[in-house]
Amino acid sequence: IVFSGNGPSGICLSYLLSGYTPYFKRHSLHPHPILQRKLEEAPEVSILDQDLEYLSEGLEGRSHSPVALLFDTLQRPDTDFGGTAESVLSWWQEPDRAIPHLVLGRNAPGGAWHSIEGSMVTLSRGEWMGLPDLPFKEWLKQKRRGLRNNRATAEDIAQYYQHYVMKKGLQKNFRCGTVVTSVRKVSAESISNHTQKDLQEDSDSLWNSNEQSTEVFQVDGFFKTVKGDKEPFSIYAEKVVLATGTYDNPTWLGVKGENLSYVHHQLSALEEAVKNNSVGIMSDPVLIVGAGLTAADAILFAHHCNIPVIHVFRRRVTDPGLIFNQLPKMMYPEYHKVHQMMKEQTAACAGPYERYVSLPEHHVLSFGKDKKCIFQDKNGCQKAYKISMALVLTGSNPNLSFLPNNGIDLAMDSDQPVNPKRNPIDVDPFTYECTQEKGLYALGPLAGDNFVRFVQGGALAVASSLLKKANKNPP
Repeated sequence: IVFSGNGPSGICLSYLLSGYTPYFKRHSLHPHPILQRKLEEAPEVSILDQDLEYLSEGLEGRSHSPVALLFDTLQRPDTDFGGTAESVLSWWQEPDRAIPHLVLGRNAPGGAWHSIEGSMVTLSRGEWMGLPDLPFKEWLKQKRRGLRNNRATAEDIAQYYQHYVMKKGLQKNFRCGTVVTSVRKVSAESISNHTQKDLQEDSDSLWNSNEQSTEVFQVDGFFKTVKGDKEPFSIYAEKVVLATGTYDNPTWLGVKGENLSYVHHQLSALEEAVKNNSVGIMSDPVLIVGAGLTAADAILFAHHCNIPVIHVFRRRVTDPGLIFNQLPKMMYPEYHKVHQMMKEQTAACAGPYERYVSLPEHHVLSFGKDKKCIFQDKNGCQKAYKISMALVLTGSNPNLSFLPNNGIDLAMDSDQPVNPKRNPIDVDPFTYECTQEKGLYALGPLAGDNFVRFVQGGALAVASSLLKKANKNPP
């Protein structure tokens, strides 16, 4: 089995396929009485071997995935109500149930968390960032650190995921510094006899004879050596898990001049510009486009460095779909501050915040070579501003260029590109197997699960499905 992606989804699935098995902890009491009754029916049977649809029926919460809600509530029973009830799971290592697998990723274990500015604070509460059987808070205590406002920095998270892989002994399954360039189905006969024989031997030990497939996946890519060379590889696998996340491809506006050198699509460009003094207090304003949390992070960073900002976004400030209107003020004071700036500091009326102008219900028409940017409001009126640099922070899309037709055929709407919020990959909700391609699974944002606390349910579903197919269930 090969996974593409070594972020939280891939790490959690590797843990579950390495023989670590969750059982209902005897004498535990779950606050959900119906779930408690179901768990008491078969405490000697691992959660992986139970009927996940039956267990998750009737659960409600902040995810659309029933299995995500199930695994979350088993690990953090009353967390949404501010409670600190212990997990009702006990973990046993059963090595004979392990399934051989490889986790391929560009970075160290933790995926995109290594690409995020280290001091950035997570949106989710710190304890929601943890993986099974190693609470994040406990790990942080060992570092003699606490959580700021119940939240953690990106650097802490990245280190925790690396520590988790080492602590649980998963590193033998991880191949870092790898880039997957192609995943496609090939007929087993087309593989050379030598490879076929190796595959057959592996298959016999892993799969039921009735699961034998005449087709396998060929995974091609390259491995980056210490010297910077690229060594190609080719792997054959009966099952492939897509867990690549969505950090790879920032969304472009598609307007004239967007490819000019002063227009950027990642927050790191602003940090870099501040470091090398190419923007500062006296420079022309920095344009920030977007009304999500990355745009807010950029505004906070610029505000902290006294850099003037023009902030352009399409929505109304009161739009209920705006993320700021969904966050509790007490828990997210800094994002509440940005939202207040957006409301009070429009170009039409000067407010209390220096060096910041908000242009709600505007969109960018073009970027000029002279660094002049033209905007248009909802009434069609146009304005031009001279800027020092532009940051287009309107979200990102997964890079699925390694799949046939960029994976579009796997999406819910197969006429549109895969998008984690609007058009995820179409998967079975209780196995996370792609409905359009048997043997291919999708996890995390690709399947519409966008928070670390909820991606783990997908890993539970995949592990449960693979164990059943591999006949590694106890009788």
